[in-house]
Amino acid sequence: MIISNLNILQFAFRMSLLPPQITRAIEEFTKLPGIGPKSAERLTFHLLRSSRASPEALGKALADLKMSLKYCEDCQMVTLREKCAICEDAGRDQSTVLVVENPLDVVAFEKTSYKGLYHVLHGVLSPLDGMGPEQLKLRELMDRCAGGGIAEVIVATNPDVEGEATASFIKQRLAGTVPKITRLAHGLPMGADIEFADQVTLKEAVEGRRAL
Repeated sequence: MIISNLNILQFAFRMSLLPPQITRAIEEFTKLPGIGPKSAERLTFHLLRSSRASPEALGKALADLKMSLKYCEDCQMVTLREKCAICEDAGRDQSTVLVVENPLDVVAFEKTSYKGLYHVLHGVLSPLDGMGPEQLKLRELMDRCAGGGIAEVIVATNPDVEGEATASFIKQRLAGTVPKITRLAHGLPMGADIEFADQVTLKEAVEGRRAL
């Protein structure tokens, strides 16, 4: 605790010596996941001194994320249209929905032989991080399944504590609504991120899925 308080005081002292424009940039970077004070400082000064890293281009790219992109009205995947290309593909299995945590998981599963639909939660249940059911796209999943036509929901959240809790929540809420609810086989190691798994591992996990 003493070391932690000392680090906070040292960080505050360094910030007091810098112009407010720099301190604001550092503070904004620290709001990003996985970015601590030191990393935020390095990123800020890299943008300041690098001729290749353009703050203007970065700012425009971030603004475009908010202004141009939207969520697919069916699966909640990021898209430029009302529906994403996957949901518009009539050749896919319309009765199977694979539930994932984030859009990068969709990209990973598209490299396998899976040909059903998706539903992107945009996170997992994590009370310590302020992520409850209302912060996720769970209501959209429930409404989608209640509309009928879904024969199986495959829960593909990561095999960690938060992922398992989210899977259990989905099972409870969809019980009696969907004929079949399955979970990915544990071909994925505990604590692994789906987006970094190889194609063979993901394929085996889908084919070896179990009842939830």
